[in-house]
This record gives sequence, structure tokens and C-alpha cells, in this order.
Amino acid sequence: MSHELEIEKTYLAKILPTGLTDCRFKEIIDIYLPKESEHAKLRIRKNGDVCTITKKSPVNENNASIQNEEHIHLTPEEFQAFSRVEGNIVRKNRYYYPYQGYTAEIDVFQDQLNGLVLIDFEFKSEDELNAFVMPDFCLAEVTQEEGIAGGVLCRQTMKSLEDFFKKYSYQIISI
Repeated sequence: MSHELEIEKTYLAKILPTGLTDCRFKEIIDIYLPKESEHAKLRIRKNGDVCTITKKSPVNENNASIQNEEHIHLTPEEFQAFSRVEGNIVRKNRYYYPYQGYTAEIDVFQDQLNGLVLIDFEFKSEDELNAFVMPDFCLAEVTQEEGIAGGVLCRQTMKSLEDFFKKYSYQIISI
């Protein structure tokens, strides 16, 4: 089991950055447990060929930018076994886009969230996080928005997110 501190900002995309489709990407399948939870903290993930169970918890309840993450690596067979457990599933393609010395993780959602694009940037320190300036291809920072956290988002549809989209004047993006 590994433990790490995740320091990140999350943005709604305004547009897809130039050259995105030339970037490396992986299909990600997330299963959030328990299914009935309003904000599931346990995630089973297949990220390309890498399978994990992750539990996230905020370091400070008032700041979603910094989270403790505990990971357990799984074999593909273990992932298959866990995938039979009833949970909320999210599928997305994650593109790895180079931007000013960072890697933007651009998540293009599928299925019930088709049209949603979120962009994460990870940082080495809080100072780096605080100094970061939002790129032009981003619409708004939504890190603190509980409704887009994976454990909540997994229960949503594009229809159920309409008020959230109106708040930011978000336009559906397709790739």
C-alpha cells in the first residue's frame, strides 16, 4: 500500500487545447463505492493497464485542493472481481497535455457525462499551487465544487448538472 499527498487544481474546460488529440491518453474506468453514498471516498480504478483501489480524504475539510490518497495496487484479475461489486461507474479518456512545465490531465467523460471536460493540474507544494495561473483553455476553477468531485460526479448526468453548467456558462464539448 502506498500513501501520498495530492495537491491539485481542477478546472472546467472552455475549449480543447490545440494538439490534444496528438497527446498520449488512457481510458479510465472508475467504480465508486458504496453505491448509495452521496460522496463516495473509495474508488476502484482501471487506468490503462494499471488497477488500484484508492481512498481519498481531505487534509482540511475546507480545502479540496489537498487530499491524502491511499493506494492498493490490484492485479487485472482482482480488478475484475471488484468490478462485479455494485458501484457507480464513470468512464473517461484522460489526455496528458504538456503546458508550461506541467502536465494537464484532461478528462473527456463518456456515457452519462459525455460532453463534460475537466482539467487537473498537480503541484509539488502549496506555494506552487497558489502561484499557478489558469490557462486560456480553461473556463473556471472548480476545485472546491463538491458536485464535480469523482465520488459525487459518479451519480450525475449531464441533465442533473445543468444548473452547475449555467453557473459557469459551460458549453458542452465533444472531441
